[in-house]
This record gives sequence, C-alpha cells and structure tokens, in this order.
Amino acid sequence: MVSQFEKEIYEQPSVLSRFLDQRINDVKAITTFLREVQPKFVLVAARGTSDNAAIYAKYLLSAFLRIPVGLAIPSLYTLYNQPPQMRQGLVIGISQSGESPDVLAVMEEAKRQQTPTLAIVNQVDSPLGRSADLLLPLDCGEEKAVAASKTHTAQLLAIASLVAMWLNDDQMLRDLSSIPQYVQQVLQAHERVREIAEQIKDHNRLLIVGRGYTHCTTHEIALKIKELAYISADPYSAADFKHGPIALVEEGFPLIAIAPLGKTFETMKTLIQEVQQLGADTIILSNHLDFSRDHHRFVPLPTELPEWISPIVAVVPGQLLALCLTIARGNDPDKPRSLKKVTRTI
Repeated sequence: MVSQFEKEIYEQPSVLSRFLDQRINDVKAITTFLREVQPKFVLVAARGTSDNAAIYAKYLLSAFLRIPVGLAIPSLYTLYNQPPQMRQGLVIGISQSGESPDVLAVMEEAKRQQTPTLAIVNQVDSPLGRSADLLLPLDCGEEKAVAASKTHTAQLLAIASLVAMWLNDDQMLRDLSSIPQYVQQVLQAHERVREIAEQIKDHNRLLIVGRGYTHCTTHEIALKIKELAYISADPYSAADFKHGPIALVEEGFPLIAIAPLGKTFETMKTLIQEVQQLGADTIILSNHLDFSRDHHRFVPLPTELPEWISPIVAVVPGQLLALCLTIARGNDPDKPRSLKKVTRTI
C-alpha cells in the first residue's frame, strides 16, 4: 500500500503549480507594500521543517535584496522574556500548522513593537495566520503525513516568489514557472533512489553536504532521514565540513553530496573528489552530467535548473531517499515514533 507520505511527495508538482496560478497576485501585493516600507532587516521565525525553509529565506533575501536576515531565537521571547529590538524590520513567520506558541510569540512581540509581520502558512485559519499583518497562504491542502513534504517545497516557492516579485525580475519570474516541471522530472528517479536505499540501509549514520543555497536542503534531507528512517544524518556546509567533520569519513561511509551547477559547483566537485579518495560511499545529486558516467550512485537534477531555485527541486530526491530508507529498514513512513503532526513548543 502506498503511504500517505509518498502520496504527498507526488502531489508536489500540482501543489506548486496551484501556488503559482493562485497566489502570485498575493505575492505582488505583499511586495508592493514591502517596497514602500523598505525594511532595514528581516527576522524569520520558524521551527522544524519550516526552520529549514527559513535558512533558504536567509540566503535569498540576503543575496538578492541585500537585506540582513537573521533567524529568530524564540526562547528569548518565551522563556527569557528578553526579545530584541525589531523596529524598522520585517518579521516573517513560517509554519505548516501556524500553531506553535514560540513562533507566535515572536510575531506578537513584533506587532507590539509596531513592526510589520508576514505569515507564510498552510493553515490560514490558525493563530499565526490570524495574527499577521500580511498573509501568504500555501494552498497545499491538508498535509496528513507526519513528515512534511509538500508544505516544505511550497514554503520554498513562496520565498522565491517573494524575492523575484520584490525585485520585479522577469527572468527570475520565468524561472519560477518551470519549477513544477522540474519537480515532476526528478520524481522519475524514484527507482534509482530505491536501489541506493537498499544498498545503504544497514548504515546507522551518514553525512549530507552542500553549500550556498542548498545549505537548507542538507538540513531538510537530514531531518527527513532522521525522523523516518531513524538514521543519524548530519548536515554540513561544504566549507564547515572541511573544518573538522571530514575526519568522520572512512571507507564505506555514506555521504550525500548536493552539487547543482552554479557558483558553488567547483567547491563541491573538489570536495566530492576528496571524500572519494578517503573511501566515502558517495551519493551525488547534481545536474552536471559528467557525474553520471563515473558514479553509479548519481541522481540527476534537471540540466537547466537555475542554482537559486535548486533547493526546491533538489530536496525531492532527498524526500524519496528518506521514504525508501524507511521502508527498506522495515519502518512505517506514516507512523514515525515519538512524533505528532503538530508540535507545540514554547
């Protein structure tokens, strides 16, 4: 029987198409307001999978809008009661459910300080959705699986859409229109991913390395593998990886390398060569087709995929790997132990 998690992985092309069809005017209205406000900085509040989307927001807004972006520390608002000064900024809350009290506390403090707030949320009629000044619904439909898939890629698309529309960049907007097609394309790698999962299923630890925009992808794939397959998966930036964690690599150690074409590619290519010399069992996600000739554990990304939107697409093979590893290890992807769909933290 097909799991709910797998069903929702395969819903992603239609979910992303629907967002582009139905919410781009909302994005336009939000960015029109934000251009007028001209925030001096952005603070993003999120937890779990949404926190990994927040990493993407940190990279994109900093890179393209040249606005300093930080990730909120919710315990400063709830446990320590020492919130930072947020005036002249923008606070973004990202959530699937919109129910976590600590994320909501960040948003409420922002409103108290008269700072504009934006909620990117799937459940519109939620405390987070109701509290924000600006609302960007994800329109994913109900996400029944405990492990998020379609809400995560929709969050990433929402962030990318905000940046493209904020800049009013025609090429970036055209790039967005191809994302559902790209996701549909990488879903075709399911059988290859299943074979890889069978080969590494007995390992209880693996590493995931990327750099730049895909830093969020390393974290999200690691989270999915940990919460479903119960494998200790450690995510790293390629730069940080060289400052110590590379010592973990030994003969046969599984390492997932996310290496889309772009400014970080040469760094990732060099790292892949280095860890292979150390004996790493390397799984490569890339659209550089030379890898396909030399590496039997190569998962192709679309050849025309622009680097800046690569996380929206590259995370999908990682979702499939988490699914396949979970099944290969005899676990139920719809019943991860110790987890609930909605987690409320303070």
